Amino acid sequence: MTDNALTPIAATADIAADPATIFELIADPAQQPTWDGNDNLAEAGVGQRITADGQAFTMRLTTGADRENRITAFEEGRLIEWAPGEVGGEPFGQRWRWELTPILDADGRESATRVTHTYDPTRLDPATSAERRLRRAAATTEEMLAASIARLRRVAEGAGSADQGTGGE
Repeated sequence: MTDNALTPIAATADIAADPATIFELIADPAQQPTWDGNDNLAEAGVGQRITADGQAFTMRLTTGADRENRITAFEEGRLIEWAPGEVGGEPFGQRWRWELTPILDADGRESATRVTHTYDPTRLDPATSAERRLRRAAATTEEMLAASIARLRRVAEGAGSADQGTGGE
């Protein structure tokens, strides 16, 4: 494993839904397995909705392992980033980041949202990280991130159509 294999990657796409609808799907861990493109999230308990930097949520993986995800950056409706680790332990070193940017139409109204999903493994320490974790980090691709955005798009655009007529509130 070479250190240069651990570089950040990102995928970006536009979703025809407002930022609040999309952000709710990301910030509520119980919703994440419905759109996860890596097919490795099994479930998260309800009531863990993220509202601030420094919080944590626990996710059960399809392998049966639980991960504690510490929030490392947060701006309601716009940005959320977390660092996974063993429950009660220090984060492994990688970070998962979601950034939402409203897209305005010609009249200045929000017409869609640009979603950027970033995986940053640069904080993984090759001297202390398990070899399998380093291999998996190096094998994570932009296409995998794009798959999560594509699934998120299907869920968010479906949710947005259900909110029409209520103002989305």
